[in-house]
Amino acid sequence: MSYNPNPTPTSYTEGRTLDLGLQSYMQSVYHTMTVGLAITGLTAFFVSSVPSLFHLLFGTPLAWVVVFAPLAFLWFGFTPRSIMTMSSGKLMRTFFFFSVLMGLSMAVIFQLYTGASIARVFFITAATFAATSLYGYTTRRDLTGVGSFLFMGLVGIVIASLVNIFMHSMMVQFVISVIGVVVFTGLTAAQTQSLKNVYAAGATEANAKMAVVGALNLYLNFINLFQILLSFMGDRRN
Repeated sequence: MSYNPNPTPTSYTEGRTLDLGLQSYMQSVYHTMTVGLAITGLTAFFVSSVPSLFHLLFGTPLAWVVVFAPLAFLWFGFTPRSIMTMSSGKLMRTFFFFSVLMGLSMAVIFQLYTGASIARVFFITAATFAATSLYGYTTRRDLTGVGSFLFMGLVGIVIASLVNIFMHSMMVQFVISVIGVVVFTGLTAAQTQSLKNVYAAGATEANAKMAVVGALNLYLNFINLFQILLSFMGDRRN
């Protein structure tokens, strides 16, 4: 079967089948992303609730490993070659393992912010994410160019954040955060549209892999947006 990223239905029946297939495909993306977020949240909460474990991870030089492990795993565990060679099942297990690593690195937020403010910001992030993702799914505007531009903005944010580790500038951090909100909400819309456009009717394994990769991208947008909004709106513990 030849691959067509934008298949055109030739009849009502074919169109209906395509709609149902696309719907199932997008549901798989959001379901996988949601499970990943749940794993991250539960892992972070568990680590923060066990003082001895939290001290081991963040009260020793091991903290550097915990903080940078997700980034290293993301770069080396999700390479294009590894994604092509892994089965969809293994790719999903890899994503869930990454979610655990992210949860370990995020455990510190439960020590810095009140539980009520974490919950409040989470629901605000969820509402923002849902609105922008829905826009990306339903809009007829081509967001490809916007997505490419925002990706360059993402690269700039990463570089600026690394530089600011040594500068410790609150103003630079504020600017990075403001730009980050724009970048991650925009990327959510653009990547949602991209997932919809690359859906291949009948290509079961290809769609299963794309669903996991798409879930990973949306998951990262959600996590980054949540952390930025938490820094703005979260209530710190005394």
